[in-house]
Amino acid sequence: MLQTLTIRGIVLIEQLTLEFPSGLGVLTGETGAGKSILLDALGLALGARADSALVRHGAESASVSATFDLPVGHAVRDIVADRGIHAEGEAPLILRRSLTPDGRSRAFVNDQPVSIGLLRELGDMLVDIHGQFDNQRLASPATHRQLLDAHGGLDSRRATVDAAWQAWQAALAASEAAARDAEQARRDEDLLRHADKALTALDPQPGEEESLAQNRALMMHGEKLLEAIRQATAELQGGRGAETALRNAVRQLEKAAALAEGRLESVVAALDRAAEETAEAASQLDRLAAAVDLDPRRLEVVEERLFALRAEARKHGVAVDALPDLRRRIAERLAAIEDGGAAQARLDRATAERRAAYVQAAEKLSEARRRAARKLDAAIAGELQSLRLGSAQFATVVQPLVEADWGPHGLDYIVFHVATNPGQAPGPLGRISSGGELARFMLALKVVLARADPVPTIVFDEVDAGVGGAVAAAVGDRLARLAEDFQVLVVTHSPQVAARGLHHWRVSKSVGTSGAKVPGANTHVDALSAADRREEIARMLAGARITDEARAAAASLLGDRSDKVSP
Repeated sequence: MLQTLTIRGIVLIEQLTLEFPSGLGVLTGETGAGKSILLDALGLALGARADSALVRHGAESASVSATFDLPVGHAVRDIVADRGIHAEGEAPLILRRSLTPDGRSRAFVNDQPVSIGLLRELGDMLVDIHGQFDNQRLASPATHRQLLDAHGGLDSRRATVDAAWQAWQAALAASEAAARDAEQARRDEDLLRHADKALTALDPQPGEEESLAQNRALMMHGEKLLEAIRQATAELQGGRGAETALRNAVRQLEKAAALAEGRLESVVAALDRAAEETAEAASQLDRLAAAVDLDPRRLEVVEERLFALRAEARKHGVAVDALPDLRRRIAERLAAIEDGGAAQARLDRATAERRAAYVQAAEKLSEARRRAARKLDAAIAGELQSLRLGSAQFATVVQPLVEADWGPHGLDYIVFHVATNPGQAPGPLGRISSGGELARFMLALKVVLARADPVPTIVFDEVDAGVGGAVAAAVGDRLARLAEDFQVLVVTHSPQVAARGLHHWRVSKSVGTSGAKVPGANTHVDALSAADRREEIARMLAGARITDEARAAAASLLGDRSDKVSP
């Protein structure tokens, strides 16, 4: 959830730090005090479009930091870790944005520079802001399929469809690749047969080039090599011979070893190893001498073979060691031509079977979605009644896609449609013209889809616009219910909504230079005590002149909640 919001140099705000506990928090204040500026500042930290007009007049720059408390394993932590951004254990996550008067903007996560796109991606997963006239995430059809599936508990069905889709696509890719290869093979049949004949006659073997090159080098320098071997052998065998001398030295020292109190043991062992190594070296020299072939005809045969292999490799544009594999692949392509398309037919049958399995799984998912849509529509209708939108209609439309648009998500296009007035043709949710109606629709959706749309912090901007009395109280009720599972912040002018908050902040504006680095208007935000809260709600009820009757009404609205406020 959102822990703190620190704002510097934003329009009417010189410097401000707010702490937000869990539960339902309300922000109230006169029109123009700066409530919308707080939301603009929060949006900036979450990756919203930067506007240089947000920079306070006379300030060198503006900045906003939003600190979030997230559990270990939260999806946002996984994304941050994948990008190499340091975020240990349960340490808070800090999103920060800076903005200069010329419109340049920089984004940071845990003080590491990031792209605005990443900041926006994280922001969308952390806070859901419902302003009166913004295009909201819930209003976007791109989210509706996922929300319906989550609400209907269809994740396992969708996973089955995803797996079936991947299997179909793999089979389809194999079939198409084989068909392309077979077609190319038919066009190249004469060339393939010529190449197969040449490679069969040559019969290249793995590792043959290196072996031939080594033999060729030995034969080319055979006489010099044999002379060196003879001289080395003569040195080892001159006189009594090096090995014999070493063995004799070992025997002499072994006789006196007992007199040396063990001090000769390492010497004897070293001489013994030297004798063995000398014998092994002499043996290798003998074998190498025997392997040297000085026959010029043999050298000619080796060179002809080596040069033939290299020429064939150059002709096909491959390494010599790749010739055996090339020969195998050419033989397979020729076999595919000769089998009359039987292999292709097998691949096509496998593809058709995978497609049928996908369609079967996807149709079951579609039917489950239609059932879930009916339940969702009924639940939303119940919420709309209490929010003075009883004449409005909500419908989850599940439409079949053309095959070209099928995918791992299934066969359906899903969109939330609404009609706000009787006789009106239903249309996409995002086309509701009234900001107040849209906000209340969003509230109804959030209450019903709360567990299906797990964004931890939800902000409503004047969700109660245009309503009062019992309807406003119902709005407050639903906000309080939503706040049982999520952190909810509400900007409101409704005393009924404000009275339901667990936490209450008053936003006010002053004009003057006292304590400000830059002269001008300043926005202040004060956390209200229980007594201050009664006074603020009385102001909301009575207006400029607060009466005893308004204070009594405020106390009635607050009831026994007023002493539970946590400023």
